[in-house]
Amino acid sequence: MSIFKVHETYQELKRYGRIVSVLVRYGFGDLLHRLKVSHVAWQRMFTKEARALESLSTPERVRLAFEELGPTFIKFGQVLSSRPDLLSTEFVKELSKLQDSVPPFPFGDAKALIEAQFGRPLTEVFASFEEEPLAAASLAQVHRARTKAGDEVAVKVQRPGIADIIETDIRILRDLAALCERHLPESRYYEPVRIVDEFARTIRREMDFVREGRNIDRFRKYFAGDETVYISKAFWDLTAPKVLTMEYIHGIKVSELEQLQAAGIDRKTVAINGANFILKEVFEFHFFHADPHPGNIFVLENNVVAPVDFGMIGMLDEEIVRQLGIVFTAIVKKDADMLVNVLLSIGLAPEPIDRNAFRLELADFLERYYELPLKQLIIRIIINELMGIIRRYRLRFPPELVMMAKALVINQGVGTMLYPEFNIIEHARPYVQKLMMRRLDPARQLKEFFKLAGETALFFKKLPSDLREILAKLRKGELGIRFEHRGLERLIGELDRSSNRLSFAVIIAALIIGSSLVFQTGAGPKLFGYPLLGLAGFLVASILGIWLLVGILRSGRL
Repeated sequence: MSIFKVHETYQELKRYGRIVSVLVRYGFGDLLHRLKVSHVAWQRMFTKEARALESLSTPERVRLAFEELGPTFIKFGQVLSSRPDLLSTEFVKELSKLQDSVPPFPFGDAKALIEAQFGRPLTEVFASFEEEPLAAASLAQVHRARTKAGDEVAVKVQRPGIADIIETDIRILRDLAALCERHLPESRYYEPVRIVDEFARTIRREMDFVREGRNIDRFRKYFAGDETVYISKAFWDLTAPKVLTMEYIHGIKVSELEQLQAAGIDRKTVAINGANFILKEVFEFHFFHADPHPGNIFVLENNVVAPVDFGMIGMLDEEIVRQLGIVFTAIVKKDADMLVNVLLSIGLAPEPIDRNAFRLELADFLERYYELPLKQLIIRIIINELMGIIRRYRLRFPPELVMMAKALVINQGVGTMLYPEFNIIEHARPYVQKLMMRRLDPARQLKEFFKLAGETALFFKKLPSDLREILAKLRKGELGIRFEHRGLERLIGELDRSSNRLSFAVIIAALIIGSSLVFQTGAGPKLFGYPLLGLAGFLVASILGIWLLVGILRSGRL
């Protein structure tokens, strides 16, 4: 094994220990014990601190632990906060508080990284470069600079070494997720490994600044003719995987209400422009900004909205958007059967559900909102209630769809902050109607018919060969049924532990009997007048016996 591999393994073990100790300190020792990764010494060491945190709720303790564990876990918590279909409202609310704000790293590190990315001195890359960053986060920080051509730009520089830290944490998170699936049967509904894998894809994309530059270009293309939205451009000759150079935005953050007022900005118009921006993204382009919080939205003259930070993007395929339109239509028409059908077609049910009970809950949900005017419908409350029903029936939705729902909720919050009477549902209605009318377009229907006909023809074309393969395996005796047990892992573990202890006891008994026979015969070399082999046998038997006794006492089962 190379010295580099040894160092990497040591760093990972060290990080693993740090993560376990923090989780124990925040009161998750019992959980780690069930996962077979905790240690009695750690639990005793942090017992007092864990008791001091007992007054805090579980979501609060999870948030505090994630904050202490740093960038990867903060990002992981933020991603989890966008999954109200999996987590309760309390967890989503608490994890949404995670702040991605850390002290900036030294200018010297930023300079070295830029020079390494472009292969030449910083003075040859930019005409000027401000040493003090404009903003700093866990993955990167942003500096103001000027290009050789005289353009004022914002330069996003990745935090040195952050990629290695994140990759190490992802491996550990995946190990913990696999242990959850193995030892916690109740966690399998959530598919922890799949959640970690989705998070890994998300954060790796966010760390690829070339990809973010392409996202910027795509948004510029989509909103090129829209006078209410401005997308800054990327400078490709000054962009690399860890450095992104963008046009500098001279605007006011949407959350700075007093400055907006002083600049003569019409806050109601800004709220409407922001709503139209996200609704166009979702219903027309199917490609949306997945993190439209107030810090990522600037306002320019004439009430123009200028979003920034396109690292986290969501994409929806045509079919999901169509089904989303049906959801809105079912809610407006108070059609519980339509809503049941579309939700079951969108979501995956890991086990059969009580369809009648599901329909009754959805009918009650629709009844509560049917007669209310649009201005009284609050999208945050509606989505939270709908997601609560989905959680109860354990439906799993595509992450992009849930991410889109969160983006709409964030936009509602920003709009209300600007203009208290703002309601995004009022502005969404024409987009949904346009979407449904587009579905009825004859040319589109014909296109979908030919697509379905092609898929059907392909199915029947492959069917004979598939049947021949099945029959061939059946004749050869290669076709079988595999049974998989579930929920017996704990029993199997206890049986393994019991058999191991029994084996130890047999070995100890054999050593004692053998040593006694050696003492009786007096064979072999002597030590202080006693047979050396006999003494060695008794010593080994004593050590193994003490080890076995300690293991039994630690398990708490005599």
